[in-house]
Amino acid sequence: MTELRAVPAPGQAELPAANAAALLRCNAMDDDIAPRPAVLFADLSWSHRDYLAESIRFANLFLALRDERRPFHVGVLLDNTPDYLFAFGGAALTGATVVGLNHTRQGEHLLRDITHTDIGWIITEPRHMRRLEPIMDDLPFGREHVLVSHRFDDDLDPHELTDGVDLGIALAAMTADDPGFEPDVSTPWALIFTSGTTDAPKAVICSQRRLLQTGARMSMIMALGRDDVGYVCMPLFHSNAVMVGWAPSIVTGCAVGLGRKFSASAWLTDVRRYGATYFNYTGKPLSYLVATPTGPAGPEGGDADNPLRVAFGNEGSPEVVDTFAKRFGVEVIDAFGSTEGGIAVNRDSEPREGAMGVAGPTIKIVNDDGEDCPRATFDGDGHLLNADDCVGEIVNTAGAGPFEGYYNNPEATQRTTRKGWYWSGDLGYLDDDGYLYFAGRNADWLRVDGENFSAAPIEAALAKHPDVVLASVYGVPDEQSGDQVMAALLLQDGAQFEPARFAWWLDSHDSIGPKWRPRYVRVVGELPTTGTNKVVKRTLVHEKFRRDRLGPDQLFVRLRGEDTYRPFLAEDEASLHERFVRAGRERFWDL
Repeated sequence: MTELRAVPAPGQAELPAANAAALLRCNAMDDDIAPRPAVLFADLSWSHRDYLAESIRFANLFLALRDERRPFHVGVLLDNTPDYLFAFGGAALTGATVVGLNHTRQGEHLLRDITHTDIGWIITEPRHMRRLEPIMDDLPFGREHVLVSHRFDDDLDPHELTDGVDLGIALAAMTADDPGFEPDVSTPWALIFTSGTTDAPKAVICSQRRLLQTGARMSMIMALGRDDVGYVCMPLFHSNAVMVGWAPSIVTGCAVGLGRKFSASAWLTDVRRYGATYFNYTGKPLSYLVATPTGPAGPEGGDADNPLRVAFGNEGSPEVVDTFAKRFGVEVIDAFGSTEGGIAVNRDSEPREGAMGVAGPTIKIVNDDGEDCPRATFDGDGHLLNADDCVGEIVNTAGAGPFEGYYNNPEATQRTTRKGWYWSGDLGYLDDDGYLYFAGRNADWLRVDGENFSAAPIEAALAKHPDVVLASVYGVPDEQSGDQVMAALLLQDGAQFEPARFAWWLDSHDSIGPKWRPRYVRVVGELPTTGTNKVVKRTLVHEKFRRDRLGPDQLFVRLRGEDTYRPFLAEDEASLHERFVRAGRERFWDL
């Protein structure tokens, strides 16, 4: 079933230990916890005692590599392998900070993330060296500080030698003696990238306190015990995997099984192999899972014959959440959250279709000037009538909650905490009874398949097309969850949009990753602007792909797997609308 329950406000859980180092040592010495599995990967297993031993070697390596003149930051550019969690352990024991690097970013964008966060060295693996090789000479450190792990290579990793130092050899040279540090619990343990309204991702500071408290809070919400096993296949450079998947396991003294990356076809096999009892998700994974062929029925119960007890995540459409829960026999807690934190709603109220729950007295919907937006009004069929007026940014007027700021970006921190409030960057609206409805994100950033990114780099790339005068990029709702990329293009006088050539041009540019490529392209005669000539993206988001709102503008679509754009016709719109209805997301169509 889908569970709607009260979720404690961020930061309310007690600390399980004085700091992260103390927690790992305690787990390794506890007679009950120490021999239990902590990390599972394929057919490999590490107990909590083993986990501390591996973390100690990483800790001593970090101390050997540390440059006292620079921040104690280690970049991790890995799939979900055990080395990722051992790096977190090494950082816990030394007071270092793990910077999770998004391996879908490349070139100047990846280099910017590395330099912006003052990384001193990187741990990677052969398959991701291709991301680093083009920027190797521009890194702020030498090749001797690029540590390449071959410890978990598989058939997808290149076999030829690569630049950098072999991580396994470097670790073998380290002592097994605990360095004995006791980091302050306020020490940053992770920098986790998110996306905001600026032209580049922001790195959210997550202290040891923040991750430990969140792990304790999630453990309570999912009612975890020492016999539980998490399945973590969402990327560990995202907050969801760290805070919902892994952190509860070290707080509780249970285990996590790692999937290198999410695979709908391998998911159930992994869940059964690991004996996973809880699962974290964000975005579309539930949609992909319910789209897989149903397993055979029989005495084992088909797909429901699995050990999963609870799944926690966000952005699942109501229909998909219900279908997933029934098919796999799992309690699903679909909540509202962000990397920064700061917003909580009461889900212990009578459920209301489409609502996240009842907003507390400090949660408000405001316009850009901080003024309250009017409450939503609906017609007899429940369709929103005043989206232009009632939709605004979700803020917490009580303050920032667990948000600890953005690293190396005081301007963004100030914007997020202006007026002493926490500005979520998420859009929503309130009905007369105080129920809060999510209405998407600020138009300057998007979330596609669980990945956050800014519109600005896509706009900059599209503006390089010879026929484009101005490109405005924004997120429009996906029929299942999250967003899809849409671009409004103002072309040069006399230029014609050529769908096949434009698709070829997009595909030939490495700076435009697959998730950045617009699904919808709108060719406009003019863009809506303010008196100061700033594009009003809110208007574009409202008009989205609704042909009744686009006027004479042309609209093109390119679906997954297609190699060209094609006109978005009336039958396409009708089919898309029906998919929104089936997924229980028709309100996003009406916004």
